[in-house]
Amino acid sequence: MDEVEKLIIKTIDDHREEILEFANDIYTHAELGYKEFRTSEKFKEKMRVLGLPLQEDLAITGAKAFLNQDKKDNISLAVIGELDALRIPTHKFANPETSSAHCCGHHAQLTGVIGAAIALTIPVVAEKLDGQVEFFAVPAEEYGEVEFKNTLIEQGKIKYGGGKCELIRIGAFDDIDIALAHHTDERGNRIGSGSCNGFVSKVIRIKGKASHAAGAPDQGINALSAVTLGLSALGLNRETFRDEDYVRVHPILTKGGNLVNVVPDEAVIETLVRGRSLDAFSDAAKKTDRSFKAGAMAIGADYRIETMPGYLPEIPQSFPDELIDAFDELTDHNFEVVSPSHHTNGSTDVGDVQHLLPVLTFRTGGITGGLHQDNFDVVDEDTAYILTAKMFAISTYRLLKDGAALAKSITNGYEPKFKNKEEYTQFMDSFSNVEEGSYR
Repeated sequence: MDEVEKLIIKTIDDHREEILEFANDIYTHAELGYKEFRTSEKFKEKMRVLGLPLQEDLAITGAKAFLNQDKKDNISLAVIGELDALRIPTHKFANPETSSAHCCGHHAQLTGVIGAAIALTIPVVAEKLDGQVEFFAVPAEEYGEVEFKNTLIEQGKIKYGGGKCELIRIGAFDDIDIALAHHTDERGNRIGSGSCNGFVSKVIRIKGKASHAAGAPDQGINALSAVTLGLSALGLNRETFRDEDYVRVHPILTKGGNLVNVVPDEAVIETLVRGRSLDAFSDAAKKTDRSFKAGAMAIGADYRIETMPGYLPEIPQSFPDELIDAFDELTDHNFEVVSPSHHTNGSTDVGDVQHLLPVLTFRTGGITGGLHQDNFDVVDEDTAYILTAKMFAISTYRLLKDGAALAKSITNGYEPKFKNKEEYTQFMDSFSNVEEGSYR
């Protein structure tokens, strides 16, 4: 560690209580995607205190603050933290107003961004950064509440369900050359990223006919029965999914009728259809559609299947030795380097950003329980929050010092999948589709 890095570490340590106060405030006031108004405001308050100019209302709740705007033409680096949580009402810190809880650690990311900003904005540190830094709070990484997001789309407020996808579309990543990202990990401290599943999102609506459930069931068309058959058909299709494709289809029933003594005239399914490759989840998506059409046919119901673009698969991204060495020092050798061949069945919109520019992702532990589970908890605040802030800050410094030589070496050697946001949005829009039919 050189003298600037020692100052960064000392500054974060000196502000430890302030950083932890922010972390616990966000942890206990979780909000869902595109609804993170309080969380976003808390982020912006911290940026204003640091004297940083802000850009607000990006994809509804997103915001970013700028350091060294006069150096943006050299290179621009984003430090990304996510705003949203999950609907897990049984978690001990579930927000009673939203039923949401930070069981994926996004509050730790955001806390890390705040801690890094406190250290990097010290004048003696900022002047050593030969590039612009954008502290970026992004919405809606968790892809849930599909019907709600469809409502936002109908209102013209967004076009995509994923926050970073929408930010790409509106040009919020246009001025960014390279990014740093973080995730909490129950396995401990890890650096680098392998691949992950991509997916499409579906809302499947079966329309039947209401009638008295006891007195005249023969006059009704039971939409719930049609959905039940569709779920069974989907289950029987699972043996056709190849192991190497890591396909995951996991529907939920959001509506199954209106009243117990009325034949259900509408049933609604939300599902994600995931796979390791575009071909994999496209094949699974066709089988999902066929399954619910079959259920509708058997009962004589109408169907409407709306498919929306989800996330693209994550691209393996190795860390440079300079940042691995920093993580080694910060963790006292307690970390793992992720193999580029490692694959996870989950999904993240970080993969979408990677199709346009390099994103370096590291992970910190300090938690117990499982991600997306109500037993998730932070048990080591220094690892979950303070280490995250230090790694964000030290990585930014090492990437941007000495003319931003390290950052430029990464960006110059990176081959994006899309040349620009227009190519990206054209590709994403190719997944949008609505199919309707009737078997009455």
